[in-house]
Amino acid sequence: MCWSATADLWAGLGITAVGVASLASVRRPADALLAALPLLLGAHQVVEAAVWHAGGGTGPATLAWAVIALPLLPLWVSAGVMAAARPADRPRLRVPLAAGVVTSAFLAHRLATHPVSAEIRGRTLGYAVDLPYAPLVMAGYLLATVGALLLARDRALRALGIVTGSGAIVCAVLWSAAFASTWCALAAVASLLLLFRIRRRPTVTPRRLSS
Repeated sequence: MCWSATADLWAGLGITAVGVASLASVRRPADALLAALPLLLGAHQVVEAAVWHAGGGTGPATLAWAVIALPLLPLWVSAGVMAAARPADRPRLRVPLAAGVVTSAFLAHRLATHPVSAEIRGRTLGYAVDLPYAPLVMAGYLLATVGALLLARDRALRALGIVTGSGAIVCAVLWSAAFASTWCALAAVASLLLLFRIRRRPTVTPRRLSS
């Protein structure tokens, strides 16, 4: 598979459309954050198309891509899984949520104080930001995203966690210099599983009180 501005644009538009359908199918307000994830990731791919057209660099498109990928995504996923979980399952999800809050705060600070740049490397894009304690930050990031999904009791969320977790390994091995870009693209496609999850949820009808 190769990437380009055209591929990112069309993939992003398609995934965004699925995100709109997923959000429109929500029956419980608690599911809204997770249902909107394909919408966010689809828009993220559209932003990356703009990074391609700009030739990489440090422009606003690169910064917008980094804001979504780095501080926003771990907080969004961990909070979305927590919100959608049953009350009995929430204690086990506090660790991924805490990891998401701390990781997102750290990454937001780095983006606010240090430039991020993008470089076109053949058919992939590489992003670079000054990031101390990179292995620890990556562990917190993956715990907040993949870990939260794997700890959920919902089959579709666990399937999404397995796909994105396996994809992280593949992207790290095959495209280590462009890991962030390739893994986010894979996560965007995998997030289509959320539409299946939302649509298979039964509609909850209120009980009538008998007099």
